[in-house]
Amino acid sequence: MKRFIGFIKKEFYHIFRDRRSLFILFGMPIAQIMLFGFAITNEINNVDIAILDHSKDATTEAIINKISNSKYFSVKQFLDQESDIEAVFKKGKVKAVLNFENDFSKNLIKDHNAKIQILTDATDPNTANSISNYINAILSQYQKELNKDSNVAYQVIPQSRMVYNPELKSVYMFVPGVMTVILMLVSAMMTSISITREKELGTMEILLVSPLKPIQVIIGKVFPYIFLSIINAIVIVLLSIFIFKMPIQGSLVLLALESVLFIITALALGILISTVSATQQTAMMISLMGLMLPVILLSGFIFPISSMPLPLQVISNIIPAKWFNIIIKAIMLKGVGIQYIWKETLILIGMSLFFIAVSVKKYKIRLE
Repeated sequence: MKRFIGFIKKEFYHIFRDRRSLFILFGMPIAQIMLFGFAITNEINNVDIAILDHSKDATTEAIINKISNSKYFSVKQFLDQESDIEAVFKKGKVKAVLNFENDFSKNLIKDHNAKIQILTDATDPNTANSISNYINAILSQYQKELNKDSNVAYQVIPQSRMVYNPELKSVYMFVPGVMTVILMLVSAMMTSISITREKELGTMEILLVSPLKPIQVIIGKVFPYIFLSIINAIVIVLLSIFIFKMPIQGSLVLLALESVLFIITALALGILISTVSATQQTAMMISLMGLMLPVILLSGFIFPISSMPLPLQVISNIIPAKWFNIIIKAIMLKGVGIQYIWKETLILIGMSLFFIAVSVKKYKIRLE
């Protein structure tokens, strides 16, 4: 019994000495509950909307103020004409447009009803539906307040329209999101074990004494996996088109180039993980467990980032999947060109260069 107790004590000592084990035991559950608790929500908050007010009277101003004063919406832009609506949606910042008819106040007084068109970006059908419901609820509350002290029943009639996905098909949201998650996790996981495999097999010494420069080793490790990941991307796109009937409104060439850029970013991140990891097991744990939850929860794949707390919104900016998710939805569903997604493209290019640069630096340290 004493030996058994001694063995148990020894195992406790080993666990408490191993910081990685402690992190898995205590850190991961805390991180998961925090992410799930704050990121998973069906509510919307601070959603950016635009206003097209043909009437510009006291009634429309009161409705706009009531909507903007709620915690759910933030009026970011006032449009001048209906042709501006498509352009503002393609930029991707505004998620809904309220279109007030001409002579709104006069129609409300004369005919006892007036119309508001609610246009929502339905590339994310769940969010679009929530936005429409929230706006309808605010308008209903305004209508009750308007009729409270009046003998005449005034009626504000909202007319909802879902742009880019009028049938609210969930596949329009999940296919781009799943493509993003698969390419990110698989690409990062494949390269994360490349250098650690050399260490465990004992062939790292050959690389260390070879005339190859660190940058050549890093690029050489990434290059073969680019083609394998491109095949993955092609298979996913073909399945989405022929099996799920996913439309591709934009340029296939642009989609291909952006996919290759994201693949390079993910592979570079995997190489960075590989250079800082001592074993394949550690690299796999970091690339799989460390990336899966942030990619799924903080990329805007399932839950709108604008509804998350500010710290999580800031953290989401360092997740490459967030930017590719924006790009792929814009190309496939909105049919936009590079002029609308150049910022996201530059961010992915910057991330790729950063990951490769840090990997080279870490590799140089190991050469010393």
